[in-house]
Amino acid sequence: MRWLTSLLAVSVLFVICAAVAAPAVAQPRLDVFVTPIPNAPFSGTINVERSSPQPDGSVISLRTARDIGRDSRGRIFTESRMLLPAASSETPMLVGVLLYDPQTRLSTRLNTRNHTFTQGTDNRPPATVPPAFLDASQSNRHPQNQFTKEEDLGIHEIDGVPAHGVRETQSIPSDTGDPAKATVITDEYWYSEDLRINLVIRHSDPRTGSVTMRLTQIRRAEPDPARFEIPEGYVRAGMRQEAKE
Repeated sequence: MRWLTSLLAVSVLFVICAAVAAPAVAQPRLDVFVTPIPNAPFSGTINVERSSPQPDGSVISLRTARDIGRDSRGRIFTESRMLLPAASSETPMLVGVLLYDPQTRLSTRLNTRNHTFTQGTDNRPPATVPPAFLDASQSNRHPQNQFTKEEDLGIHEIDGVPAHGVRETQSIPSDTGDPAKATVITDEYWYSEDLRINLVIRHSDPRTGSVTMRLTQIRRAEPDPARFEIPEGYVRAGMRQEAKE
């Protein structure tokens, strides 16, 4: 089996799996990337809100919430859950979990619907900071151009954790050249140097909608070790089919 060559690609795949479950137009593939660094354990819940304009002028609003965490060894877990209508009070259904061990570079994907898993070894060293286009750290900033403006939002506490904010505004000129009709795209990132992750990501594009991801219920303690293990009763994908044959 051929595996994706980077942990980031695997994380993005999980976002796509959650997104396709809802009848919305394409959204930016943003995510709170959990860096697998040691000696900085934490856990928390990512609350996601999405809105998508439809051809008839209506707007579809969706939400989900999923847990993430990292232990002192740098091992991480990231849940994937279905998107629900924003007004729903239901708990989003868990559809998968990504596990990663930076010491072995072993990635494990759990399919919680059929209790199977797949595994593969990442052929690149684990990243220690989020992707450059998704963070507001001092060392990784977006490339500037004549249509982009960057605003430093300073440092504020988010759920008790200091974070540095950056807002970037990109103005795409209209076909007519009228500045009033330009398409304005806004991205905002709040990055924690302590946790090496973005605590908040906001994206707004009038053509495709908006998405906000915010890490909440942050706990600076060792997560339950069971969160990093394959649960009892799970089998490697394909084994059940082979047993039937």
